[in-house]
Amino acid sequence: MMATPSSWAQHGITCDFCDNPNQKFCNICQVSLCLDCVSKHVEKFKSLSHDIVPFIKRKIKLVFPDCEIHPNERCEAHCKKCDVPVCLKCILGPHNGHKYEDMSEIFNKKKKDIEKETQEIESNIISQYEKQNEETENELSIAITKFDEMAKEKEKHRKFWHQEVDTIFNKLGSLLNAMKENHLAVLKSHQSKVKNRIPDMTQRVQQNKEIIKSKNVSAVTNYESKLGEYRNMPADIDVKMPSLKTKTVQGSELSLELEEYKATLQQISLSGLADDVYKSPIRKLLDKVSVIATIPTEVNPLFHVACVGVDEAWVSGEDKTIRRVDIHGSVRDTATTTCIWPNGITVTRQGELVYSDGRNRTVNIVRHGRTETLITAPRDWKPDRLCCTKSGEILVSMGTTDDNQNKIVRYQGHTVKQE
Repeated sequence: MMATPSSWAQHGITCDFCDNPNQKFCNICQVSLCLDCVSKHVEKFKSLSHDIVPFIKRKIKLVFPDCEIHPNERCEAHCKKCDVPVCLKCILGPHNGHKYEDMSEIFNKKKKDIEKETQEIESNIISQYEKQNEETENELSIAITKFDEMAKEKEKHRKFWHQEVDTIFNKLGSLLNAMKENHLAVLKSHQSKVKNRIPDMTQRVQQNKEIIKSKNVSAVTNYESKLGEYRNMPADIDVKMPSLKTKTVQGSELSLELEEYKATLQQISLSGLADDVYKSPIRKLLDKVSVIATIPTEVNPLFHVACVGVDEAWVSGEDKTIRRVDIHGSVRDTATTTCIWPNGITVTRQGELVYSDGRNRTVNIVRHGRTETLITAPRDWKPDRLCCTKSGEILVSMGTTDDNQNKIVRYQGHTVKQE
């Protein structure tokens, strides 16, 4: 729609290049100018001709693009064969004989398409995105509440478990946090895809409205639609909430189940024992083993594995090097032994690597990158497999050099506590 003198007055037109009141108008470029900006405008576009008149004597018309070949010429037509804007000199010159289309017709047609697109985005698509964003926000709130409730439920049942099985709850908490992180990440990712488009579409609508008001042919003819992208709303997601199942029979059994993870504590009577050890907590192994992760080690053959936390492990094979790998198989650290290959490896509660050297009859510990001898086996005995207990002791499986005898020795530091 073309502006009228009354509409110009109602909106208080200012200079197109600053905030000062307009006093002049360039009929060629179709821009409003204050007195200070007249010379700036002419100097900036000095290759073009200008028609500066008082604002009340302005002539509203389309602003056709400048010809890139012929200075001071405007392109009022579009060459269909070459798909480029052309001026009168172009038509008489390099584009002579080609078919043309009136630039005004292209302008009006494209402008109608922009108006239609803008209306659909503003009246329909944005509201759909806002609705889906609100629904996802509600799902996030429910999910956070559910996970918090399950975490509280986990802590409620923790007091029924003996200190010896605290690792069960540590594992359960780790799994729950991982599930929560993954679950919320999926919802937040979906929300982000939906939410992030809304400002872009809002800005697009504003830009389109400015283009619609504009008389600049290039702004309209060069417009690229994003309607197809906006119509392609991110698909709804369906993420399943995990459930924490608990069963308590006071004084006899407690069971917990979180997806594939299951743990059970039972108390059994042992007749003839003192009252303070009358009941002993035991943990049932899983009826069904599930693979949590497969870690490529590139160690072949693979002899020994010792876990470090939940994401790493020391591994050793038929060479002198013990490697610490992460869950993806990347080598994070190495330790070189003095033996042909370690007979056994384990990790202390402080995370230090321990390995046995059967040939030299030693159990060694790696501290700060240096290897120290921790235990030397008795004469004619060689250490083999190892295990660090929760109390900080080390169990060492030993055999005689002639393999006729075997024993397990429990060490507290260098001191033998039990055989």
